[in-house]
Parts: sequence; C-alpha cells; structure tokens
Amino acid sequence: MNKKMLAAVLALLAATAMPAAHAEESPWLLRVRAVYVDFDNKQSDGLPLGGSTAIEAKSRWIPEFDISYFFTKNIATELVLTYPQEVDIKVGGSKQGTIKALPPSLLLQYHFTDLGAFKPYLGLGLNYTLFSDRSNILGRAAEVESSSIGLAAQAGLDFALSRNWSLNLDVKYLQMDTDVKVGGTKVGNVGLNPITWGLGVGYRF
Repeated sequence: MNKKMLAAVLALLAATAMPAAHAEESPWLLRVRAVYVDFDNKQSDGLPLGGSTAIEAKSRWIPEFDISYFFTKNIATELVLTYPQEVDIKVGGSKQGTIKALPPSLLLQYHFTDLGAFKPYLGLGLNYTLFSDRSNILGRAAEVESSSIGLAAQAGLDFALSRNWSLNLDVKYLQMDTDVKVGGTKVGNVGLNPITWGLGVGYRF
C-alpha cells in the first residue's frame, strides 16, 4: 500500500513539474535581420543644407545580428551588431568616396507579454559608431572624425511561430553625427542620424 501511495505521489509530482519545466523559457534570444539604413544627412556649421556641395551618406541595406538577455519576462538588454559597413559619400549628388562604419548599439528593453503570439517591445540605449577609411573622400582632400556616440531608441514586434522561433519587425533611431575636416580643419558637421527598418527571425534557446 505504501509503495502504491509513493508511486502515486511521485506521479503527481512529475505531472505538476512537467508543465513548469515547459513554461520556463531560456533568457537568451538571437535574431538576424535585413535592415534598411535611411540616413538623415542634416548638415550644419558651415556646410550647405543642399545644392551642388551638400555632403551625404547614401542609404543602404545591411545585415544585422543581435543577442538579447532577459532578466525577467519583461525586461531585457539587447546588443546589436554587424560587421563594418561601406557607406558611399556623395557630394552634390555624385559619389565622391566611401568610408566604413561599425555601429554597435546596446539597449535596455521592455517587452509586453500579455498579447498572445504578439510581443511588442520598446528600447532605449546608446549607439557607438567607429569610422574607418575615413579620409577616402574627395580624393582624400576631406575626412570625417573617427567615432560618434549618441542615443538609440527602438520599437519592435516579435511574432511567435513556435516555442523557439519568431518573426521580428524592428525600427530604430540612432543619434549619429560626424565632423567633416578639410586639410585638418573642421568645416562642418553632418548629422547622419539614421532610422533603421529591420525584418528578421529570432531563435530563443
């Protein structure tokens, strides 16, 4: 009789433990996205706002990879990465050089979790952009400064396809500007300040 009762208790514990184990989610989430980077190209401090000598960065598509860690079901941090991207520089609408930009961002997020498969989120953090090949403009007559740091804001949506897989939509605003120098002297500032539009997939493990 005692053996039967023990078996029944063990079976009950197993039955109650299994849903809890399934309900527990990993704190790690990986995503890959195709991202369109739309530069603002606001100019100031001596640079013209338009016309034949306006300096612009050309908008383009880039790949993006990010990793998120969930402290709770609602609070997470996200590190956004890519490899150094070539950015064409146009002057007066014509390409006059190419620089490289490496723009990692770190954000703190709040995820809304009471909408079933739809999981929207908001994020706020910092963007740090490192520029290289930065003197490759106007036949090396002009260059941009080496780095930029600014705010990053984010809104996005995960749509659960299964326990592990999800689709992702993501929009970010990155505060990014750089001084422009000619002959070592600053002649102005270009506020790149891109809005990025991303579509991708996520995997939680």
